[in-house]
Amino acid sequence: MKSHEIDYTIKGHDIQLVEIELDPNETVIAEAGAMLYMKEGIDFETKMGDGSEPDKGLFGKLLSAAQRKITGESIFITHFTHRGSGKSQVAFSAPYPGTIIPIDLEKVGGQIIVQRDAFLCAALGTKISMHFSKNIGAGFFGGEGFILQKLEGDGKAFVHAGGTVIEHELKGDSIRVDTGCVVGFESSIDFNVQRAGNLKSMFLGGEGLFLATLTGHGKIWLQSMPISKLISQLSTGGSNSSKESSGGLLNSILEG
Repeated sequence: MKSHEIDYTIKGHDIQLVEIELDPNETVIAEAGAMLYMKEGIDFETKMGDGSEPDKGLFGKLLSAAQRKITGESIFITHFTHRGSGKSQVAFSAPYPGTIIPIDLEKVGGQIIVQRDAFLCAALGTKISMHFSKNIGAGFFGGEGFILQKLEGDGKAFVHAGGTVIEHELKGDSIRVDTGCVVGFESSIDFNVQRAGNLKSMFLGGEGLFLATLTGHGKIWLQSMPISKLISQLSTGGSNSSKESSGGLLNSILEG
């Protein structure tokens, strides 16, 4: 299914929103609860599916819903359609502060892989499915980075990142990143989750137990403040005292 052609404007700086402009009978799909406002003529309907395969039967819709449940997303997707005349707008905002990244899927080979909570909205015709990283064992223990989402189509999609977005172009080289800081990458990139050094480094380094390694040719998008890191800092109050005390104990065990 060819994606609907939509126009958009991204507004704001640290806490952004995207306003989608629709012609009559154009539709944009979005995560449940992402809508900020909609103007006259916009009608919405919650469906169990992204609408990219209109002939998909009940079993196919249930399978898609189950996949979305596994990724931690709502099993429903809201479809916003302009039923009036002229042009009208509907706006979407992410659930936490950060940056919205517009991606033209046609210009990145028709698909992109994103973190499971990164998808915000897209033109109707975009297919959303589950994607697994290769290193399943490390992925289970690494938490973030194991279950990913694949966005496919030829239209515009919008993903959300926490904090500042860093766009990086790999040219056959590789980069290691905190698993939670990976927003998305082109399908030409090889993604793997590996253990972060030896036992001492893993527990005392403060960099997490696992790191994501991205290798190949293509673009990657990183975020400076994933929601998991923000929650962790708020819950601990930014204190390192407990880490230092436990670190001293572990040091004694490892060295003695």
